[in-house]
Amino acid sequence: MSGSSVYRRARTVVASATALAAAAVGLWTGLGGESAHAASAVPSPDHVVVVVFENHAYSQVIGSSSAPYINSLVSGGGNLTQAYAETHPSQPNYFALFSGSTQGITDDSCYTPGFSSAPNLASELIAAGRSWTSYNESLPSQGSTTCSSGKYARKHNPWFGFSNVPTSSAKTFAQFPTDYSTLPQLSFVTPNLCSDMHDCSVSTGDTWLKNNLSAYATWAKTHNSLLVVTFDEDNSLSGNRIPTVLYGQPVTAGSSSSTTYDHYDLLRTLEDLEGLSTHAGNASSAEDISGVWAS
Repeated sequence: MSGSSVYRRARTVVASATALAAAAVGLWTGLGGESAHAASAVPSPDHVVVVVFENHAYSQVIGSSSAPYINSLVSGGGNLTQAYAETHPSQPNYFALFSGSTQGITDDSCYTPGFSSAPNLASELIAAGRSWTSYNESLPSQGSTTCSSGKYARKHNPWFGFSNVPTSSAKTFAQFPTDYSTLPQLSFVTPNLCSDMHDCSVSTGDTWLKNNLSAYATWAKTHNSLLVVTFDEDNSLSGNRIPTVLYGQPVTAGSSSSTTYDHYDLLRTLEDLEGLSTHAGNASSAEDISGVWAS
């Protein structure tokens, strides 16, 4: 059993005990249900941008002099100090984050485009009439399902695995708008193999983030919008503990949470930020991120 699974099982026991206690209080006060709902509420941002980097442990990034920009986001946003990936290698983690399941993927080999019709974040957004796009650095062209091309790798782009997600919703990063008000309600940004720290340094990825998304982050602070920076997995040496930082107007500056979260919890949170009534795969039994949201 992975470290994340152990933490999840322990957390579930604690959560169950807490829920029973809350229910008992509710019998006496008549207010338990409302209080519990309010305590777990997430905000409703106008735009959410999720950026996924590669293969680095929490301690390699958070507090590192090689990542000054990411650490400025920590200072001005919310830091999850006990966030974990699901497995190794990269590709199944991306499917987990996007669909609440690894979808049977166990390695980084090329899958058949559209092999699954399982519910996922994009299909849920589309069904709810909300807007979705992925922006993929070095993707040869919008909607291209090629497995690899130069510094581009489809293994970091799980949306191509689903028949219920239009390939046209996968755009090149060059198509990321400069007028941020035109962004979809939720989007994923996938840097290429160098920019995402897979083939290049932490410093390279940190500089890429600053150069390409700091203007959006600054805008998000005053436009009810959110930037999420996370990683697919660690360096295989740290129990799969990864950096995850949230930044924008809905986040309390300088906040942190030491609750154990994983990709399924982040997926659940993204679904609930968008007001979705459905939750894909393991997100249905996951919990929303808390402790970092502005009141």
